Amino acid sequence: MEEYAREPCPWRIVDDCGGAFTMGMIGGGVFQAIKGFRNAPVGVRHRFRGSINAIRVRAPQIGGSFAVWGGLFSTIDCGLVKMRGKEDPWNSITSGALTGAVLASRSGPLAMVGSAMMGGILLALIEGVGILLTRYTAQQFQNPNPFGEDPSQLPPKDGSSPTGYTGYGQYQ
Repeated sequence: MEEYAREPCPWRIVDDCGGAFTMGMIGGGVFQAIKGFRNAPVGVRHRFRGSINAIRVRAPQIGGSFAVWGGLFSTIDCGLVKMRGKEDPWNSITSGALTGAVLASRSGPLAMVGSAMMGGILLALIEGVGILLTRYTAQQFQNPNPFGEDPSQLPPKDGSSPTGYTGYGQYQ
């Protein structure tokens, strides 16, 4: 299963890191805008200012956290591709588990195991949904008649001729 839209491995790390930062900034910005609006004092001007301030302070931090996760995930994924010599869903699942463990390493071994399990399970679900969607969309475009014959030109299943022609120049 090859992915043609992805960059080659060394550049994939930078690409994924930037994409994750952008996702974190946008998602964190929306979330922080709502949170800042709700937590600000009453008044449209105060709420708008609280919303902008929350975005300015927290969205870059969230984007940076996403970038660290994306960069570490891609680095481990590229290492597994190089080590195993193939690119398959197991690389992503293992990368998710190892990324979770590495990022939780400061919290101790128990937290590492829990984060590794969550990362592996999350990536397994994502990969599973991706595989199911790929198979579902592939079935939609399959040719129901693999030989390319027009079904209206095929003889009936009971063996009789649709035109009454029995063969050898004779008609019924």
